[in-house]
Amino acid sequence: MDSSSFFKVYNDAAKAIFGDSPSLELLHHNPEYPFAHEAGVFIAEDNTLFITSNQFNEPRSGQRKIQVTKVCLSGSVDKGLVVCEEINAADVPMANGGVNYKGGILFCAQGSLTTPGGLVWMDSKPPHQCSTLISSFHGREFNSVNDVVIHSDGSIWFTDPIYGYEQGIRPKPKLPSQVYRYDPDTESIRAMADGFGRPNGICFSPDEKIVYVTDTDWIHGDGTTDDSRPSHIYAFDVVPYSGQPFLTNRRLFAMADTGIPDGIKCDLEGNVYSGCGDGVNIWSPGGVLLGKILVSGGVANFCFGANGEMFLLNEHKLWKARLAQKTKGALLRI
Repeated sequence: MDSSSFFKVYNDAAKAIFGDSPSLELLHHNPEYPFAHEAGVFIAEDNTLFITSNQFNEPRSGQRKIQVTKVCLSGSVDKGLVVCEEINAADVPMANGGVNYKGGILFCAQGSLTTPGGLVWMDSKPPHQCSTLISSFHGREFNSVNDVVIHSDGSIWFTDPIYGYEQGIRPKPKLPSQVYRYDPDTESIRAMADGFGRPNGICFSPDEKIVYVTDTDWIHGDGTTDDSRPSHIYAFDVVPYSGQPFLTNRRLFAMADTGIPDGIKCDLEGNVYSGCGDGVNIWSPGGVLLGKILVSGGVANFCFGANGEMFLLNEHKLWKARLAQKTKGALLRI
C-alpha cells in the first residue's frame, strides 16, 4: 500500500507537517502480548525508546503484568530493524506513562493492590536503578498515576484517574480524579485541576503558557463505553498568582471523533497531537483538525524522535512515521 494513504489531510496546514513524502513503517510486531501501549520515551543519545505494555496475563504466574521494554532503534543485521529488550522494572509497579527526566525516564507507576503507585525514576542505563519521588498526596495514596510531563522550572505535572481500581489492580480510590503538580526541590504537592471523568494525557504548549489535558471518560476501566461521556481535550491557561502557578480559563479544546484522545504532545509550532482510536490526530493551536496519521486499531501513545520522526504505539505493533524534517516535538526540540 502507498504509504501516503496513511496520512489524511483535513486542512492544508497539515501538508507542511507531513512534508512532501511522509511514510509509515512497521518496526516491530509482537504477537505474544501488547508490548507497545504507553510511555514512549525517546533517548536521543543512544537512539533508544522506552515503552510500557498494556496489561496481560503473565504465562508462568497467571498474574496481571505490565512489561517495560527498551527498544534499540539502530537494530542489527541479524535481528531486524529494532532490537527489543525486556527490562526488569519491579520497582515500577504497573508502569504506564513516562517522560525524559534527569538522564533517565520518569515513569507513572499505577501501583498494585498492595503497593502504592506514584512517580518513579529509572536510569536509562543498565542495571536501570530506580527511585520513587512521590507516592501519595499528604499520606493519601494516588489512585493510578497515568501520564506525566516536566515543566522547565523543574516541576512535575501528572494525571491520576481511577482506571486502576476499575481494572482490579488498585484499592478503592482515596482521591478525586485530578491533575497534580509536584515540586521535587521543595517536595510540595498541589492539586491543580479537577472536574474530570478520567484525566489521562497531559502536555504543555511550547511556551508553557497552556496545559492540555485529555479526558477519556468515554471508556471506563471495565472496557464499557458511552458515547455521551467525554472523549475530549481541555486547555487551561497557566497563570501566576502569589508566586505560584494556577490553571485558569478551562475550555474545551477538541473532541476525538473516534475512540479517545489518550497520549498528547505538541510540536514547536504549537500544534496538538493525540493518540486516538484511528491513529494520531493533529489539531492547530486554535483547535482545528488539521490531519491524521491513520493506524488500524488506533494509537494509545506516541513520541517524537529526531528530525521529523515519530514513534507510534499500536499495542502489538510499533510504527515509525517520517514527517517533514522541520516537524519537531516541543519536549525534546530535536
